[in-house]
Amino acid sequence: MAVLRRRGRAHSVFSHEFVIHNRADIAAALVLIVLGGLMFEVTAKTSFMFISPQHNVTSTTPDGDVVYYVYGTSDCATISFYIFITIILHAVVQEYTLDKVNKRLHLSKVKHNKVNESGQLLLFHLGTSAWGIYLAVTEGYLSAPSSLWEDYPHTHLTFQMKFFYLCQLSYWLHMIPELYFQRVRKEEVPRQLLYIGLYLAHIAGAYLLNLTRAGLVMAVLQSVAELVFHMARLQYFTNSDRQAL
Repeated sequence: MAVLRRRGRAHSVFSHEFVIHNRADIAAALVLIVLGGLMFEVTAKTSFMFISPQHNVTSTTPDGDVVYYVYGTSDCATISFYIFITIILHAVVQEYTLDKVNKRLHLSKVKHNKVNESGQLLLFHLGTSAWGIYLAVTEGYLSAPSSLWEDYPHTHLTFQMKFFYLCQLSYWLHMIPELYFQRVRKEEVPRQLLYIGLYLAHIAGAYLLNLTRAGLVMAVLQSVAELVFHMARLQYFTNSDRQAL
């Protein structure tokens, strides 16, 4: 079953147009193949490697055994799976929300692209801010700020912390093929690649250098700032009568 509604003439299977218009369905098919692998004993272990964070270690504490995670090569498989998930979500938000807003407002092509960009990033940074604040509270970083740097390196991660970083990496890596899917103008590509590269450097650097605690706080602060910026930007481009924000 198709993930998104399809309108307009059919395109050749091997054409660029076919890939662009059906990217969500292609990604959904790959996700279903991985999920279907869980049904069979022979492939279940491989499929589980794509779906759930790997490289877990058990640590013995006075309260019992606790499972933590470290980074490793199997993270590449997990990240690739969630890249496809993110492509699907990106396409759903685009078709069912942003395209309808653009159609209703009759925006110019430049404003259309800006609204698409800010709309996607607004939702992402909203989710990052909420999730990051929740982690900072539950992990005790706000009640004990010294834990951000004490006992470095912080090699062991909880499930939530590792999953947060894997999802962050998946999102920013998926933004690279989205430059092609969204038909971003050539003159805009360098700016977009720099933007994506800076985020990847921050997230991957914090993850690989065991600076995940400080990286989490920095990511939240940046996302809150970006959230306000993209809210103001959407207001500016979609409502010319009220541009005070």
